[in-house]
Amino acid sequence: MSKLRLRGFEIHKSYLSRAGQRDLIDALRPVLKAAPLFSPTIPGGSKMSVRMTSAGAFGWYADTEGYRYVAQHPRGMGWPEIPSSILAIWHDLTGLERQPDCCLINYYGEGARMGLHQDKDEADFSYPVVSVSLGDDGLLRVGGKNRSGKTDSVWLSSGDVVVMAGEARLAYHGVDRIRFKSSRLLPKGGRLNLTLRVVT
Repeated sequence: MSKLRLRGFEIHKSYLSRAGQRDLIDALRPVLKAAPLFSPTIPGGSKMSVRMTSAGAFGWYADTEGYRYVAQHPRGMGWPEIPSSILAIWHDLTGLERQPDCCLINYYGEGARMGLHQDKDEADFSYPVVSVSLGDDGLLRVGGKNRSGKTDSVWLSSGDVVVMAGEARLAYHGVDRIRFKSSRLLPKGGRLNLTLRVVT
């Protein structure tokens, strides 16, 4: 395992072993069964190329009215609990007693991407966001607090974990593309990204 910093983003390369990655996938199976992936519609009417779901007290949601956290899955049921193995990553890397309220689960299939954005729907930006990569490599692009500012990019591999805190907490970031089927962790290919957030 090694650690690097890119514009304030703390990147823990190979944080999870291969066995640890498989254990997380096993822990996520019942979550995805209880709260299936869905494709949000964003303001403007287009569908996101990334499919998503959540675990925890709140789930992140988007529709034509905007972006927000909600207490229920679009099908009407509450979100499942965040698996303890995922919470262990949060506690290890943040040292915080406070638990995250949401684990957003994004699935990137072939051709999926995430445009530059800020994570700013939370009530308190003093808490970090912790992001876990599983499956195919993803090209993370990071910038500053201005969308039009200079950006840098780094490839994230399965098992890498990123901590966004301090100057990076409200920095623009996105995933430009994935290397589809670059990993064998997910049988059908693709990338799972878990982001842990304190919402309230």
